Amino acid sequence: MTRSFLVLIPWRRVALITAVSAAALAVLPRFVDAYALHVLTISLYYTILAASWNLLAGFTGQFSLAQQTFATIGAYTSGLLVYHFGTPIPLSMASGVVLAAALGWALGRMVLRMRAIYLAIATWAFAETVHVLLTAGFNWTRGELGLNVPPLYGHLDPRPYFYTFLGLAALCLAGMYAFVRSPYGTFMRAIRDDELRAESLGVDTIRVKVLVFTITSAIAGLAGAFYAHYVAVLSPQMADFNEMAKLVVMVVVGGLGSFAGPIVAAAPLQWLTTWLQKWGEWDMVVYALVVIVLMRAYPGGLTALFRTLVRAGGRGTPGGAGRQIRS
Repeated sequence: MTRSFLVLIPWRRVALITAVSAAALAVLPRFVDAYALHVLTISLYYTILAASWNLLAGFTGQFSLAQQTFATIGAYTSGLLVYHFGTPIPLSMASGVVLAAALGWALGRMVLRMRAIYLAIATWAFAETVHVLLTAGFNWTRGELGLNVPPLYGHLDPRPYFYTFLGLAALCLAGMYAFVRSPYGTFMRAIRDDELRAESLGVDTIRVKVLVFTITSAIAGLAGAFYAHYVAVLSPQMADFNEMAKLVVMVVVGGLGSFAGPIVAAAPLQWLTTWLQKWGEWDMVVYALVVIVLMRAYPGGLTALFRTLVRAGGRGTPGGAGRQIRS
């Protein structure tokens, strides 16, 4: 069955889109300074997290509020293993991914029979528990003082980290795109649209939901592990609910349930939040106003806006007008 699923995935299209996108972004370091490159690197980190949460919430309809927590688990697992036991960085990062996936599987088995607000509350409770443990376990995690983590490349020059996160994002997005285009993607959309009907048609909904939850947890843990060895200092604020809210906004502004949505929205919103930091406490007010105006005008997000512009451009050309008349 798995082999037949793999045959149905459009691998050539996946490879082409990934290669073209990565090549276009690879030239950016030639034209931006170190600070801009740092912001772009962090944007790629959030792109991975937002896209993985969209896989769970947008395509499967499971509104979890713990996605950022699994990134935190991956980051802290890797950081703590290096800090306390001197574990080699590659092994510690792999351990972070495995633990994030294992906890995602265990949590999924416990909560994915719940629906709607009950699932959101259960996953939020898990996220807050992790946040409290990281803050209270000062002797082990160093709490709010921050856990010092060695950089992946021994320095903090953003250039190699940008290429690392670019490759990581390309790999994760290509894998998620292939997964969405496979028959599992059909099962996910069926669960999102009508779970009871999907069950009546023979879809093992719990199995599919747990699988997606585990995969997205592992992806978040992977992104978190790389993030830890880039920023070099970890704080429990990484698991704060504001971080999860940022992911939700990125996905909704981009277009919930649209694969391109979080890819399109993550970088601009990260740039916006970075630029608004100079306004102090007013930054969230301006940020909220921008989001409200966009959502009021285009509830489908930036992808809906782009589709509207493309259709308007098509109608503005003679060929487009002819197609409009013939249709």
